[in-house]
Amino acid sequence: MLAGEDGRILKRFCQCEQRSLEQLMNDPLRPFVPTYYGVVQRDDQAFNQMEDLLADFEGPSIMDCKMGSRTYLEEELVKARERPRPRKDMYEKMVAVDPRAPTPEEHAQGAVTKPRYMQWRETVSSTSTLGFRIEGIKKADGTCNTNFKKTQELEQVTKVLEDFVDGNHEILRKYVARLEELREALENSPFFKTHEVVGSSLLFVHDHTGLAKVWMIDFGKTVALPDHQTLNHRLPWAEGNREDGYLWGLDNMIRLLQGLAQS
Repeated sequence: MLAGEDGRILKRFCQCEQRSLEQLMNDPLRPFVPTYYGVVQRDDQAFNQMEDLLADFEGPSIMDCKMGSRTYLEEELVKARERPRPRKDMYEKMVAVDPRAPTPEEHAQGAVTKPRYMQWRETVSSTSTLGFRIEGIKKADGTCNTNFKKTQELEQVTKVLEDFVDGNHEILRKYVARLEELREALENSPFFKTHEVVGSSLLFVHDHTGLAKVWMIDFGKTVALPDHQTLNHRLPWAEGNREDGYLWGLDNMIRLLQGLAQS
């Protein structure tokens, strides 16, 4: 990310993201995504130019939640299977989270294939249990935490969310209201119905003034479905059906935050 002009930010160009944002500017989801200002060049590099979502906040607390029941495209899995090259870097990532995760053969080889890593990665986080996972939090006091790789159980996720808002019920209620509006927009969105939305995040932002907003961000893996195909976004994924579990995750998130707001 780079700072642009007039309260805008520049994000390295990605054609998938460009296409998605262009279409979203004329969709019911328009109020829930950053305003898109097209492609700009800087130092021979192309960037997507968009609204700085933090501009109106004073010393905000920020949380990134990766949505859906998987964070890889079906095409990625197929390609990785076609060339199942053992990867040392992915083995090391796996062992760093859980030294017992690799099989004896993988330990002996000191490597795992990308499909194996991608599918294992989802099983250790709340992606598999709740349809979303917390990627990172930066609080107003400057503390940062990205150590959520094994945050899987409902009680663990609830505690992290409660800590993020410092138990502030007013902020929680604002987040719930915004998410309920988002869910309604998603259910009425032609774009959402006809796209596989994978690896996209919800960005939660609030500050000491009581301002609290949520936006959809990161559309680098959002791809159009074949003609005449639509997704439910709540059904379980089975290879070939392209279901992403986005609404399943959102339903769970709303239910969880509602419970916190009422406790």
